[in-house]
Amino acid sequence: MSAIPVPAPPPSQARSRDLRDARNDRLFRWLLAGTVVFMLLALASAALSMLWGGREALASQGWRFFLSAEWNPVEDRYGALVPIYGTLVTAVIAMLIAVPVSFGIAFFLTEVAPRWMRGPVGTAIELLAGIPSIIYGMWGLFVLVPVMTTHVTPWLNDHLGTIPGLGVLFRGPPLGIGMLTAGLVLAIMVIPFISSVMREVFLTVPARLKESAYALGSTRWEVSWDIVVPYTRSAVIGGIFLGLGRALGETMAVAFVVGNSVRLTPSLLEPGTTIAALIANDFAEATDTYRSALLLLGFVLFLVTFVVLAIARLMLMRISRREGN
Repeated sequence: MSAIPVPAPPPSQARSRDLRDARNDRLFRWLLAGTVVFMLLALASAALSMLWGGREALASQGWRFFLSAEWNPVEDRYGALVPIYGTLVTAVIAMLIAVPVSFGIAFFLTEVAPRWMRGPVGTAIELLAGIPSIIYGMWGLFVLVPVMTTHVTPWLNDHLGTIPGLGVLFRGPPLGIGMLTAGLVLAIMVIPFISSVMREVFLTVPARLKESAYALGSTRWEVSWDIVVPYTRSAVIGGIFLGLGRALGETMAVAFVVGNSVRLTPSLLEPGTTIAALIANDFAEATDTYRSALLLLGFVLFLVTFVVLAIARLMLMRISRREGN
């Protein structure tokens, strides 16, 4: 039975349809471009509004605001060095802990764990990313701080605090609160983010590559380090810097356990502060120049985060160029 031929549409209808499709395509392209422009304008407006709000503090302090460690609202003297230092130190501590743990979790779920365990455990880890940060802060204050006070801080003072040079980082009173505690809480917070990203990208590695390496006698460690990590390097670095961005801007969890002290100290066991924690604690009661200084601090946090993410992007571009992509 032969098919019934379908008559072609008249030329006028075909041209009308082509024009309609082209018009819809342009409209769709403009809508997508509009979303990008809207996002860029929103970010630029947020940064400029904070800079404009901090103009009074910038005019009175000048470049000294970014280099001074003095924070004295009574005498209207403000320096951002202490909160910048605390923000970077707590984020680095968090990354030093979170990255190896996240790698172990992701590799366990993709290579070691039995199939019946991978789904439930992976889902549970992803759900941890949705817990509000204030819950982590309360847990850190009521559970982790007593442990740090009773066990960790005395041990660090007795064993690492006596090391020449490096020991200054681990000497301090047994308060339990401080930059080390804040870094531990941040690490626990960002582990679900980083491990989830690593798990997903590890699953994209072709099975034949890993099976070939196992067939040649490679161990699981050699497969993970020589096959899985090189294949997913760009995505893994992106996931790490995603967690770093979360750690840099975290507020409530850090405010509970960092101690909120604006005194510059090299010890990780003494109280300190971060940009986000200082703004959250003092903004409600700040007036005039003090509020201007806090708004300028918000602009500084924006710059710090932007620089860190820009460095991550440059690293990814260099890796991609080296791999020939």
